[in-house]
Amino acid sequence: MPYLLAAATVVLVVVVIVLMRRRGGGAAKAPAAKGTVAVESGLPRPQVAEFHVKDGAARVHFEVPLPAAVDDVLSELLGREAVEVVREKRHTLPLGDVRRVVALGRRGTEWVEVASIGLETPGELPPPLRPESIPHAAHPDFDPFERLSDLPQNAPGLSAGSRGESLDRLVTKLPAEAQARVRSQGIDPATADAPSVVIALMRAAGYQLTETDPVTYTARRAGQTTFIRVVSHRPGDYPELDETVIRKFVVDFGASGTGRGILLSEKWAPFEIYERERRDPRVRFVTRERLQAFVDALALA
Repeated sequence: MPYLLAAATVVLVVVVIVLMRRRGGGAAKAPAAKGTVAVESGLPRPQVAEFHVKDGAARVHFEVPLPAAVDDVLSELLGREAVEVVREKRHTLPLGDVRRVVALGRRGTEWVEVASIGLETPGELPPPLRPESIPHAAHPDFDPFERLSDLPQNAPGLSAGSRGESLDRLVTKLPAEAQARVRSQGIDPATADAPSVVIALMRAAGYQLTETDPVTYTARRAGQTTFIRVVSHRPGDYPELDETVIRKFVVDFGASGTGRGILLSEKWAPFEIYERERRDPRVRFVTRERLQAFVDALALA
C-alpha cells in the first residue's frame, strides 16, 4: 500500500505540472533569436497587391502611389517593407533560391521598381529592422493636441477679411519622411485632401485609429483617447463651417466618452469656435487656418 500511495502521488504531481504548462503557468518563455531585432507592431504598413518569385528575385508590389521622382527615404522604406513581406512568406513558400528582393509601387497604371536588395546568401534575409514612427512622435511625451492652443487663427499670409466665397484645394507641405509615411498608406499627399493627410500622419505617429463611420474616428495613444470628426468641403459648399455641424460635433464628442475631441476641415472657421475652445479646452477645431500648422506639429521635429 505505501508503494501504491507513493506512485499515485508521483503521477498526480506529473499531471499537475503538465496542466500548468498547457495553461502557461510556470512555463519559461523561449529566448529571442540571437542577432534579431523585434519588429515594432502598431504602425501602418503598405498594402501588398502582388507577390511572386521569378529568376531568383522576390518581387513585392505595393499599393503605394509614387511621385514623379522617388527619393531615398521612400525607396528605403519600401525596400525594408519588401524584405519583411518575404520574411513572412518564407514559412509557407520555398524561398531558398531567392537572391534579390525587389519593391515596386504604382505610378498611374504602371508598376515601377523603387528598391532592390541583394542577398549575400540565397534565401538568407538580413535581420529585421524596427519600423520607425515619425522620429519626434516616438517620444512618450509627444502630444500634438497640446500645441493646438498655439495654432494661428488665420492661414499664413491671410487676414480674416481676405477669405473668399469659394475654396481651392488646400495642399499641405510635408518633409520627405512624412511624405513617405503617408504614401505608404496608399495616400498621395499631392492629390488627397488635407484631413486625409492628417489622419495618415496620426497613424504614422503611433496613434491607433478606429473608424466608427466614414467621417468619425477614435484615436488611442499613450492611454489617451481622442474623438475625431472630419468635415469635408465639396465644390459649391459654403466655405465656412456651419453652426449646426459645430454643435453636432460637440454633442457627439460629449457622448463618445473620449477624453478630448478634434474637428478636421478644409473649411474656414467661424469666430465662435475660439469661444467654444476657451469654454471647453478638451475640444479643438483644426480648420483651414490651422491645418498646415497642425501638420507641421505632427511631421516636423
